[in-house]
Amino acid sequence: MVHPIICIFSAAFLLSIQFHDFAGAQNVGVNYGRVADNLPLPPQVIELCKSKNIQRIRLFDPNPDALKALQDSGIEVILGVVNNDLPTLANDPAFATTWVQINVVPFAATVPFRCIAVGNELISTDLAPSILPAMQAIQNALIAANLRIPVSTTVSQSVLGTSYPPSAGAWSPDAAPIIVPIVQYLQANKYPLLCNVYPYFAYASDPVHIRLDYALINTTEVVVTDGALGYTNLLDAQVDATYAALEKVGANDVETVVSETGWPSGGAETISTIINAQTYNNNLIARLKASTGTPKRPGKVLETYIFAMFNEDLKAAGIEQHFGLFNPDMTEVYPINF
Repeated sequence: MVHPIICIFSAAFLLSIQFHDFAGAQNVGVNYGRVADNLPLPPQVIELCKSKNIQRIRLFDPNPDALKALQDSGIEVILGVVNNDLPTLANDPAFATTWVQINVVPFAATVPFRCIAVGNELISTDLAPSILPAMQAIQNALIAANLRIPVSTTVSQSVLGTSYPPSAGAWSPDAAPIIVPIVQYLQANKYPLLCNVYPYFAYASDPVHIRLDYALINTTEVVVTDGALGYTNLLDAQVDATYAALEKVGANDVETVVSETGWPSGGAETISTIINAQTYNNNLIARLKASTGTPKRPGKVLETYIFAMFNEDLKAAGIEQHFGLFNPDMTEVYPINF
């Protein structure tokens, strides 16, 4: 029988270390999207993650079955708040308290939460004014529950008005009124900024000026020179453009987490092939395992989440249905080495 005082201490200790201890875990994870009608049950998915050495996942919503399956798995989790909840969170502290009490508190001792992601790619939408107050409401509810879990939001690369060369990275005039207060909040709290970064879309939009091997992380040649810094792949350049934008508004200490990246293996476009998808994702994993950081942040772990765990058949027809590493029957779309 364990003494009750020891139990209380153990629970408090777990909560106090849950961010810092697990932040040093394997720095590549997978997005666990569920926009499909043919996926395996969450316990099967979590067992698949464990069998493939996937130690981090991102959930887009607080699905209770997924959270239950994650208990005691050792898998670290970015937990998403769905976009439509943000206006209520921003205006009703009681709703934020309830959200945390239902979706976080029951799992906090058995699921290592990396952070809470409040909304996904909302900077340019009508919901944008709700992002920061919703983040603050979630933070207050976590503090009231004695939980030390970072709070952030997820942005796309469209928040950058300038991204080339990387040192010129700056927020767009339209995004700046929303994103600047958010990153200043992140700076004050030492929380990360979650960024969806897709070299695939950058290359697809400008194949004349962007080399395919540069987009696929498939060359060691310096392709872009930016002052004293040299870039061998587009992902590093995109991330460093974000760091440059952060520095320009005094958010120098904000870590960039790549919350989504990937390459489609089908969907009719000529570059959306299994070979290219396998090349990108395996090169990405190898590059992250090396832990070399980016040219602007050498030696700093670039925490990254591949999109996505499965091919999702209810996504929009075309490439959106073909980002998965696994088929719904849990077989690999192509060999991937975690």
